[in-house]
Amino acid sequence: MSLRKSGNPYGDHEITEPGAMRALAHPVRLAILSRLQGHGPATATELSEHVDASPSVTSWHLRHLASFGLVRDSDTGGAGGGEGGRDGRKRYWESVAPGFRFELGDDDEGLAASRVLTRSMFDQAAGLPARWAAETEPDLEPRWRRQAGLSNTTFHVTARELADVEAAIEQVLAPYVTRAVQDRPARTRPVRMIRYVLPGPADDDRDDDREDEPS
Repeated sequence: MSLRKSGNPYGDHEITEPGAMRALAHPVRLAILSRLQGHGPATATELSEHVDASPSVTSWHLRHLASFGLVRDSDTGGAGGGEGGRDGRKRYWESVAPGFRFELGDDDEGLAASRVLTRSMFDQAAGLPARWAAETEPDLEPRWRRQAGLSNTTFHVTARELADVEAAIEQVLAPYVTRAVQDRPARTRPVRMIRYVLPGPADDDRDDDREDEPS
């Protein structure tokens, strides 16, 4: 029996346009969006400290992301966001959703764009475990340290079964991902869960993509 459920349980922004994928694949733009999604609304100046770019360059990248509907003015800074901000001058930006997702394109353009974004995301995540081990893990309390670390598991499934596994994981995480701030229990803290899903080569010459499709 399939465990898959249709939909988007995290409420992620779904990116379908190749142009938007290529825009987000830029490392500074990807860092900007990640920062906004993880830490909430911010100005270009505030973001620049975390994305290795000057405030003016960060502002340009924000406008580029906004042109593809990935970020927007935040009401945090005042009515409609805009240039008003909290003090009448600052412009606050926010992500349009707490996360994003995309799929490999059906045509050459979409496939190429999704591959570029995938590689950029791999590059962005590559250094996170080492930085966590060096900067955060030494100061964790034992109860948190016991729950942290790396899992590396290989298993044999069909493409359809793998989709079921991914859907089941999302269903488990969704209540925590979407929980409102005011509903969080005391003593919660942010947890970054990085999940690499890396199918290997086929064991034989069968066309398993075709045979795995539902009838």
